[in-house]
Amino acid sequence: MAGKNLRLGIGALGISATVLVSIALHEGYREDAYQDAVGVPTVGYGETVGVKMGDRTTPERALVTLLSSANRHADAIRPCIHVPLHQHEFDAYVSLAYNIGAGNFCRSTLVKKLNAKDYAGACEEIRRWNKAGGKVLPGLVKRREAEYRMCMGET
Repeated sequence: MAGKNLRLGIGALGISATVLVSIALHEGYREDAYQDAVGVPTVGYGETVGVKMGDRTTPERALVTLLSSANRHADAIRPCIHVPLHQHEFDAYVSLAYNIGAGNFCRSTLVKKLNAKDYAGACEEIRRWNKAGGKVLPGLVKRREAEYRMCMGET
């Protein structure tokens, strides 16, 4: 794996199968729209854009939507990142942004640390995003730990 130690410019990085599987596993699949932990209508693999209660999806449609949404989030965070990254770091940040939103990601201390080339400190910041509605959620703690390990290249 000679490329594992190579950081690339943000424009050279794309969505990997690893991050898609990770998001799908953490989000879980729901055919029928439901309200997430803070009351946002959600369907498929955590999709919220344009979702209203009563909406339904299929596994195939949900996977296509997941890919589209992950790419949308990747494109939205690229302008915020001014340093080269490993693919695994980019994957972790896309997963985080998918869950917290690109705006929150771009305004975060994580991005400040990242752009100061504090790569380990930026990865550590992922763990801080473990709350929804002001409450620590066990599922988010687990997800953030997995994203942290991904960011550090441990998975």
